[in-house]
Amino acid sequence: MQHRVAIRADIPAITDLMARASDALQRPFLTPAQVAASRHFMGLDTQLIADGTYFVIEDAGRIVGCGGWSRRATLFGGDASAVARETRLLDPTRDPARVRAMYTDPDRARRGIGRRMLAVCEDAARAAGFTRVELMATLSGEPLYRACGYVPIEAVMAAADGIEPVPMVRMGKGLR
Repeated sequence: MQHRVAIRADIPAITDLMARASDALQRPFLTPAQVAASRHFMGLDTQLIADGTYFVIEDAGRIVGCGGWSRRATLFGGDASAVARETRLLDPTRDPARVRAMYTDPDRARRGIGRRMLAVCEDAARAAGFTRVELMATLSGEPLYRACGYVPIEAVMAAADGIEPVPMVRMGKGLR
């Protein structure tokens, strides 16, 4: 397996992976209504691809994982999500970078892909001068992030009018 920077041509495969991962991996943690609602709060923010901070992991030419980091203020959410995006640039001397949109192919879950993607993102944020990172964890992702040294900052209910609220956890970690 190898990782690389994602390009616009990867968007259909990334979108498909995200849908499959969300549906399969969140089922043990959320109700069916919350799994369906989560699509309104998550997804691909193509600004990450434009910024060159979104990555894919491939195995034999197939994308099996994706994720990114951002120097922008948006903590989570995709292009079509119900959460507002904030494109303001963060200051690495005082703000934490954001880890964003981490997904693993459900057929390849728990084989180190998420951990590897997280390390790629943390290394890139560190190289850009950031000393901390934050993310918004789904309940299915929280165990991975805890195992990788992230600590909970606050429990959050992602909510929007007419959409089932979805529990999430804002987490953070210092970069050495």
